[in-house]
Amino acid sequence: MAHDQNQALSALLDLSGSTAIVTGGGQGIGRAIAEQLARAGAAVVVADADLEVARGAVRELSATYGATMLAVQTDVSSLSSVEHLVAETVAWKGDIDILVNNAGIYPAVPVLQMSADLFDRVIAVNLRGVFLCSQLVARRMIAQGHGGRIINVTSIDALHPSSVGLAHYDASKHGAWGFTKNLALELAPHGIWVNAIAPGGIATPGASHMEPAPGVDPEELTRQFLTRIPMGRMGDADEIGTVALFLASPMASYMTGSQVVVDGGVLLS
Repeated sequence: MAHDQNQALSALLDLSGSTAIVTGGGQGIGRAIAEQLARAGAAVVVADADLEVARGAVRELSATYGATMLAVQTDVSSLSSVEHLVAETVAWKGDIDILVNNAGIYPAVPVLQMSADLFDRVIAVNLRGVFLCSQLVARRMIAQGHGGRIINVTSIDALHPSSVGLAHYDASKHGAWGFTKNLALELAPHGIWVNAIAPGGIATPGASHMEPAPGVDPEELTRQFLTRIPMGRMGDADEIGTVALFLASPMASYMTGSQVVVDGGVLLS
């Protein structure tokens, strides 16, 4: 739908009356996304495997912005857990308008040392989780009958490998990008737009505590990565949050099946 030319710019970023779910929303990129959606007026469910981390985010963001928020413990790789998340959200607010699939893990292990169980776990969280959350929420959105937005947080690793030890992660993110495009085709007739955000190097608690692959010097790895970023710095989680807000808002009304790269230009190198 074309925008009313007289519509106030602020209205294009107003999510008042909508309900959003953000997986992995307790910290890092997920928390920044939850914060931006809450600031725009959305009621936000912070879904996280760590319930205390989710509750902490809800307490702090609610106090800061007067936001309406709910914490729900969720293992996105588990069908029953995702069913619980959707049920809790519907019981709380009725409708689900926005889903952000952000939950992800990235333990660095070279392929030759990687266990099958670790590979399966990364795929389960990073790809199966996107499928389960998208499927259950999309069913609810279709039943509601007024469309919706699904935003998948992929990575520049969906387009180009960033470092040794992340083959399982890269496989999951390539898969999430492929899933995004096909889901966009399926859900467009229902007015549900599906897009992705591909972050580059973002300074988050998870990234700072990430163990590099055996034999890789973490300081040297960071130095080398920084030399590849034309902007000369790591990104901030809020810089992903604002892109998520854009994709969730009426400003992205003619976008589906797209992936927005937010990487400081690293893929240029």
